[in-house]
Amino acid sequence: MKRRLTAELWDKMHYLFRDFNDRMVHVELSYDFVPDIDALKTVVICAFEKIPVLHSKFVDTKLSTYWQVMPYDIDEVFTVSYPDDMQAAADAFLTQYIPPESHIQMKVALFIKDGKSKLCLIENHMCMDGGDLKYFLESFCDNYNKYVNGGISPINYRTGSRSYDDVYSGFSKTEAGVAQRLFKNINARDDHKFPLTADNIRDISFIARKKFSEETLIKLKAKGKELGATINELLLACYFYSIYELAVYPTSDKMMISNAIDLRRHMNSVADKGFTNHTAWMQCAVPERGRDIFETVKYVVLSSNKFKKDKFMGLYGLPLLNFGYNILPHAASEEIIKIGYSNPLMAMSNIGVLKGELFALDCKEPVDAFISGAVKYKPFVLLTVTTYKNVITLSMCVRGNDEDKKTVNKFFDLMEKNINTIIGD
Repeated sequence: MKRRLTAELWDKMHYLFRDFNDRMVHVELSYDFVPDIDALKTVVICAFEKIPVLHSKFVDTKLSTYWQVMPYDIDEVFTVSYPDDMQAAADAFLTQYIPPESHIQMKVALFIKDGKSKLCLIENHMCMDGGDLKYFLESFCDNYNKYVNGGISPINYRTGSRSYDDVYSGFSKTEAGVAQRLFKNINARDDHKFPLTADNIRDISFIARKKFSEETLIKLKAKGKELGATINELLLACYFYSIYELAVYPTSDKMMISNAIDLRRHMNSVADKGFTNHTAWMQCAVPERGRDIFETVKYVVLSSNKFKKDKFMGLYGLPLLNFGYNILPHAASEEIIKIGYSNPLMAMSNIGVLKGELFALDCKEPVDAFISGAVKYKPFVLLTVTTYKNVITLSMCVRGNDEDKKTVNKFFDLMEKNINTIIGD
């Protein structure tokens, strides 16, 4: 009998999200040299053997769901090419889609030109979120280096539980009992949306990016300290202000943008946990745009602080989702959950700082690096934030057309304007 893995709560939820996005998470690491190709291939093989969900297909019988571990061809997982336009080739690779019923849930590609390279990766969000993907990449690079330099078998990856209820492990027995009874979904609906064109069968996926210099980050940190705001809150305030301007919404409108939060904050340890998802949404709201960007910052900080004071932040509604998936056949559970679940029209995920030394290969750090979330289907959008070598990269993955590309780039221009207003440039 073929080996099966349990379909955990977040696996099922991200499977449900197939109506909203392609569920792919994207990584691009750029190097000024070419790593050992055979060693990279070996490290990929070992990663797949150590993490079986990466070579499993998701099975939906309508009654239940599970992962079925499958054989795979490493040449479908790991590819090497020598394109004339390395960036165009990387973008084409990153915007492809891996179906959940595929035998593999991750692909790795190495693009080489003129002694430089790009290591790109896409993976199904059903397998792991941005937090675990960062750890995977760090472990991957560490395994490569130990294998190349010392001949050590590249199999050092965390294994263990993928269950959603590990998030309760950091609570006392009484607190865990309270958290496991938080059936109420506290997220409200908001009809404000990013002004994209109507969905069209001819739309294609694209990734738009905008970088902000080290000087900008230094000034943002200083201004954040002055205003009592984190970098994340400043970026979120600029997101709000830019949407009011881009979509020409009335300044008196209340607006909400969901902000991703890592639920591992509630866990006592992740050392014995497997690769999975532990991400929920904090719904940040502003009562109006504000007279200027600084008033918007105040609104964002006030909204954010309300969530930060709650020791159960991000855990509301999880017991209800778990209950919903367990009492009915899977197909019926999905229909019931869709009625009560409100997918955010606008969201932001700050994956955080990418540390160059942890992504180094052969003692050489990437010259550039970024991670981006899934390609969203209109009208949904996700702004992803990563920071590498003190440079902030904003990215947005959209299935759209040339007009949508212009709109996203205009949004980035507005973000730049509003960031410059905050830092006084």
